[in-house]
Amino acid sequence: MNKFNKEERLCSKKSLDLLFKNGSSFLLYPFRITFLFVDEPHKYPTQVVINVAKKRYKHAVDRNLIKRRTREAYRLHKEAHLYTALANRDDLLLLSLQFVGKEKYEFTFLEKKLITAFKKLTTQIIAS
Repeated sequence: MNKFNKEERLCSKKSLDLLFKNGSSFLLYPFRITFLFVDEPHKYPTQVVINVAKKRYKHAVDRNLIKRRTREAYRLHKEAHLYTALANRDDLLLLSLQFVGKEKYEFTFLEKKLITAFKKLTTQIIAS
């Protein structure tokens, strides 16, 4: 399952509003992770949205580069680090990955940080 399908993207305005109003979040630089479990029918255990602030990165080229690198790191490591923790749950995880860093980082740095964010997220999921 090394693909990033349309069903895995969080596009619904209603779900986004629900996520940002009722979700829990934590900061693991350079990401701010917001998550919420909802009871909805789903094909994949999680839906994700990736944000990069226009205020911090004025050029769309820079925002798209960071989003592309983050999306690729998510695609490569979601199965091993996130889906295994969600295997026994029946509800859908809404997930927001907001990039709050001040500079453009290399892919390897973003990959390491995203893996540690997944680990912290799974510990919070297990604790609740």
